[in-house]
Amino acid sequence: MKKLILLLLISGSVFAQQSPSAKYNFKDFTSIVNVEDQEKQYNEMLKANPIDPAKPSMYEEYRAQLAMGWLTKGNFERYWYYKNTRPKFNVLQFLSLTYALDNLFDENTNPHEVEKVSAGILEDLHTGELKDGIGRTQTVLEINAATNAQLGNTDAALQLLAKSSEVKDGMREMHYFKDAKSNYLNRYGVVMLAAGKYQAAFDTLSKAFREAESNPVMVNTFRLVYKKVKGTENGFEEYLKSLKDEAYHHCYKEVETLYIASPKTTLDGAIPSPGGDGKMFTLFHATKPVKDISLPDLEGNIVHLSDYKNKVLALDFWSTGCTPCVAAFSGFERVVADYKKDVFQMFVVSLFEDSATVKTFVKKKGITLNVLQDEENKFFDVQGTPTKIIFDPLGNIRFFSSGYAGSTDREYYKLKSMVEITKSRYKG
Repeated sequence: MKKLILLLLISGSVFAQQSPSAKYNFKDFTSIVNVEDQEKQYNEMLKANPIDPAKPSMYEEYRAQLAMGWLTKGNFERYWYYKNTRPKFNVLQFLSLTYALDNLFDENTNPHEVEKVSAGILEDLHTGELKDGIGRTQTVLEINAATNAQLGNTDAALQLLAKSSEVKDGMREMHYFKDAKSNYLNRYGVVMLAAGKYQAAFDTLSKAFREAESNPVMVNTFRLVYKKVKGTENGFEEYLKSLKDEAYHHCYKEVETLYIASPKTTLDGAIPSPGGDGKMFTLFHATKPVKDISLPDLEGNIVHLSDYKNKVLALDFWSTGCTPCVAAFSGFERVVADYKKDVFQMFVVSLFEDSATVKTFVKKKGITLNVLQDEENKFFDVQGTPTKIIFDPLGNIRFFSSGYAGSTDREYYKLKSMVEITKSRYKG
């Protein structure tokens, strides 16, 4: 884990280490939101200063960025155009390639091309052309297995799936990358479905939903499996709801034990030390009531948190380089959609970064949550992200937690439980 965090910190500083020229530099290039506009600037740069034949690696970081950008958009032709120039991908670019494959598979976008791209990445990893220092080889193997299953290559799919489980880096079980385990279980279901092992798929996916090791993408796979086992889709929605209700009830009971019964508007939030030494670690210092805090949004408008004193308020602290922070957002978005701000308001508070950096990231990722900024981390002195604090309508801190729950559904159940418990115990 320490190695992983170090690598991500190093990769996050890659852009900052570029030496900006008068007109073109890589940091500015990566801040361009649309890949079409990136390509336009790249072509302008080539025209102004063509690649020196004696320096074939010239601009390779730009070509890698363009390959990644086009793959993210699902344009395989442009991806291969730049990928075939053999650029070296840095850590962040490799991570983004795997995220793109995750999304393309989930959206069922051209399985033939997704298989081809993932197979190419696996070959590059095998030959050493590409390095994986962050534990994503397992994910690429899973995707290649599942797309082979979709294409009817069942034997290859089974072999690749088995090979993915031979990787013992622990990343599938670690609550770090978004839906790491639930994505695997979904892909397992796809492969078992293709192999005719319907009961194995049914049992695995039932357990996944029952234990909240699940996400919305799994529903369609589970529906197909259910029909194969039962011979009909009748009863599927009721069965799925029963599993989800069981998962939510379990999360609710767990969360309930964390409720802070004594009203506190200020608090030093402490958790057991991540080092496992038995000591406590202070996660944040809430030294002033939330009603006295105002923060800017991404447009520079000042938001007064006192305006939300009659609602359950959630603040989640994050940064663009924090992978588990962003992994949690899809679960948060579902909770926000449930309440439509009637009794609940959530802000994700960006720490340590300027508004331009955060705005670009939010646009690229399509984040819909309300973002505030505390660039200097002066209001809560947060010592680790992601950190979440829940306030009741009087501004009392009722919950706080750290880390990513591990799946979109579990993150949703966890935050939903916090809101419901806070609502039910509020005596206004």
